[in-house]
Amino acid sequence: MAKKILITNDDGINSNGIIRLAEAAKEFGEVWVVAPDTERSGASHSVILRHSFDAWEVDFPVEGVHAFKCTGFPADCVRIGVLNIVPNKPDYVFSGINYGYNMASDLQYSATAGGAFEAAFQKIHSIAFSEGASDIHEVTDRYLGEIMAELIDKPLGVNQIWNVNFPECPLSECKGILRDREVSVDEFYKDTYTETMNPDGRISYMVNGARNYEASEGTDLRAILDNYVSIGIATNIS
Repeated sequence: MAKKILITNDDGINSNGIIRLAEAAKEFGEVWVVAPDTERSGASHSVILRHSFDAWEVDFPVEGVHAFKCTGFPADCVRIGVLNIVPNKPDYVFSGINYGYNMASDLQYSATAGGAFEAAFQKIHSIAFSEGASDIHEVTDRYLGEIMAELIDKPLGVNQIWNVNFPECPLSECKGILRDREVSVDEFYKDTYTETMNPDGRISYMVNGARNYEASEGTDLRAILDNYVSIGIATNIS
C-alpha cells in the first residue's frame, strides 16, 4: 500500500512552493494537501480554539493530489489532516516550501515549522522545507527530491523535525549540502520598529529587519550565508 504524505505551508495553498513540493512528493507516495486559504507567516504553532474554522476540497494544479483549503493556521491544517481528513492518518508530513528561510532565531516564529512541529506532536515523521524569498529556485529544484529520499525515513527523536533550507543563489554558486547543522542562536534579522502617531493618539508600529551576515560555524545560518543547503534537526522544547 502506498505511503500517504500530508503537505501544508504558511504561504497559502496557491503558493508556488507548495505546488512544487507536492509535485516532488508524488514520487514517494499518495499526496494530500491541507493548507491555509491565505498567508499565515509568523503564526508559529498557533491553533484556533475558541471558534470553528472551515476546510473544503479544492482543485489543485498537480494531478492526483487531494487538496483542501483551510481558514485555520498551518498547525490547524495538520491537526485536521491527521485526525479528520487523510484516511488512517498520513505516514509523513511535509511543510513548505516556504518563501523565505526558516532558521536561526527566526525559526521560533515560523508557521512552516509550526505545522511540522504539530506533526511531530502527533507522532508523524515531519520535514520542513524553506528557500530564499526570491524567484531563484535552481538549488531547491536540483536537490529537493534527493533530500526527500534521504530524510523521509531517517529517524528523529521525540518532538523533532528535519529542517531544510535551500540557498537562493544560482546552482552554479551552490557549494553543496551541509548536514547536521545546528539551529543558530544568532539573529537572522536584527529587528527594529518604526513608530507613526495617529490622529486619534494611537501609535502604529512597523517592523524593519536588517540582514545579519555573521554566524557561528556549524549552524544553519552559516551554511546559508556560505551558499550551502542546510539540513539539521530542530526540537520543539515548548
